[in-house]
Amino acid sequence: MRIRHASSDDQGFVVAGAERLGAFGPPAWRPAEEIVSGEVRTLRSFFESPAAGAALLIAESEAGDRLGFAYLERLQDYFTLEPHAHVGILVVTEQAQGKGVGSALMRAAENWARELGHRRLTLTVFETNRAARAVYEHLGFAPETVRYVKML
Repeated sequence: MRIRHASSDDQGFVVAGAERLGAFGPPAWRPAEEIVSGEVRTLRSFFESPAAGAALLIAESEAGDRLGFAYLERLQDYFTLEPHAHVGILVVTEQAQGKGVGSALMRAAENWARELGHRRLTLTVFETNRAARAVYEHLGFAPETVRYVKML
């Protein structure tokens, strides 16, 4: 497997991949269509006019089959205002799930963050997405804050 930066030819793959994101445990008040729509908007925006400091990494097999992707961005820490790297979207194809693709993309994200001089890499995951949380914790991530929501 290799990890590379996305090209314009990858847009269809990543937009289609975003369709999977609504299936991973959003809370009842957050419809899957809303999740997918927001992620697709972010990915299309990357191809049209990428934000400063953003990157999109593609994992592919030795045969050239695309296996997944990670959308990376630069954010600012709320408390210190220090810039840091953030994994905004991580998708692995259904066929590649459980084969180390997500871990490889996360290692590549860490390398990307280090190359930019960031001391921190963050991500957000739905509380109910226990499988993803277990993977992230296995990779050394730890919860920092918990966001509560009350629908009005």
